[in-house]
Amino acid sequence: MALSDVLYAAYERRLTKRLPPESVPRHVGVMLDGNRRWARARGAGTSEGHQAGADNIANFLAWCEEVGVEVVTLWLLSTDNLSRAESELRPLLGIIERAVDELADTRQWRLHPVGALSLLPTATRERLEASAARTDDVEGLLVNIAVGYGGRREIADAVRSLLLEHADRGTSIEELAEILDVEHIADHLYTKGQPDPDLVIRTSGEQRLGGFLLWQSAHSEFYFCEAYWPDFRKVDFLRALRAYGERQRRFGA
Repeated sequence: MALSDVLYAAYERRLTKRLPPESVPRHVGVMLDGNRRWARARGAGTSEGHQAGADNIANFLAWCEEVGVEVVTLWLLSTDNLSRAESELRPLLGIIERAVDELADTRQWRLHPVGALSLLPTATRERLEASAARTDDVEGLLVNIAVGYGGRREIADAVRSLLLEHADRGTSIEELAEILDVEHIADHLYTKGQPDPDLVIRTSGEQRLGGFLLWQSAHSEFYFCEAYWPDFRKVDFLRALRAYGERQRRFGA
């Protein structure tokens, strides 16, 4: 084992020991950013970057499970990404499909696809749903697989679902306007019934949300990491938890 590996292992152990229980978020959202730039920096193709990113997902989920995280949301593909050239989109969808299949095969985590799944190619949607169905009886860490996801689209879909539900009940627009509150909309989000993310991590050095969990992240803490997602290590995750634990959460106050 190289000396650098020994030092990193020792550093990881020290960070882990120093993490107080309150520094462990229930729900972690992750923007897996930087795959293409990782590939370019190595003179590799775009698909190689996406595959390297996919290969790091199981590691991350294991780290989350190890410290006691209950829910993870992974943003793998945005609604904007669906407009990419077919020559890039099709291989990317194939990588996502295989990655989700492999996660399901482990039987370690319960998978839940979220997003505007109707916008995906039928074969992709059906494969994601089939993979998730194979984990319905798995207990433990819940993993939201955000594919074809956009925060604005999610809110629009939630409002649309709410209106249709009340239309079926015979509620008039005026009656709905009288009773409507934030919880009514929250009950129709893709993540309904789940705790909102306590911590949102974005890799690659970008410091913006880009539409990720817009509604749910109102009170989240954010951590921006310089590493590209394929290079994101356990020590980076532990640093994110340490930073989260050092913050005084004010929940909008």
